[in-house]
Amino acid sequence: MSDAELAASLAEHAGRILLAVRDSGLIAAKALGKAGDQTANQFLIHAIREQRPDDGLLSEESQCDGSRLVKSRVWIIDPVDGTREYGEERTDWAVHVALAVDGKPEIGAVALPGLGEVLRTDQPRMLPAAGTPLRMVVSRTRPAAEAVTVAEKLGAQLVPMGSAGAKAMAVIRGDADIYLHSGGQYEWDSCAPAAVALAHGLHVSRIDGSALVYNQQDVYMPDLLICRKEHAQPVLDLVTELAA
Repeated sequence: MSDAELAASLAEHAGRILLAVRDSGLIAAKALGKAGDQTANQFLIHAIREQRPDDGLLSEESQCDGSRLVKSRVWIIDPVDGTREYGEERTDWAVHVALAVDGKPEIGAVALPGLGEVLRTDQPRMLPAAGTPLRMVVSRTRPAAEAVTVAEKLGAQLVPMGSAGAKAMAVIRGDADIYLHSGGQYEWDSCAPAAVALAHGLHVSRIDGSALVYNQQDVYMPDLLICRKEHAQPVLDLVTELAA
């Protein structure tokens, strides 16, 4: 099984596990989110350690022992991206499985179990036409002020949505055109979405235009821009203007 096939299989099966936990009807609300996180995480970490024993591993739900920092290949996973949405039985949550190679998001899969989809780096699809007006996907509970201001200046409509993975995949699926985030994230929030977005020919960067670099000692990654390439420079220019 190739790395891309493994990533997609892991994301798909973790998504099925999460749906089974939720569909049991035995756990609800915050307890459901916690149970889903822990169950999917155990599946993912054991499967990765069996299938790729020499690689490093970073998971939101597991304590990092630092051994990944000397590895060239590191799997970066988020068992449930959008725990709140998962617990509320919404569809805008995701499973992230990525492989960073020398700090770059090379391979990845993002499962959207509520929608029955897995988007992956080895099976890029043709992007739908851009929206008119443009659509910018933002947090449904706490949209970043910068994103709201940039959307206003671009004349873009705001599209509220849950998890980071769901937002990034919305650009590929044609439900949005721009995903601008400046409210703080961690490596597991964006590695798989970044890998999948890059494989689909999208622009992926920090909001200062620099590249995303993974497998760092400090896993905090405060900002992100994923969009169609033709929209990248106007968005980056507006962010710079706001920061001035």
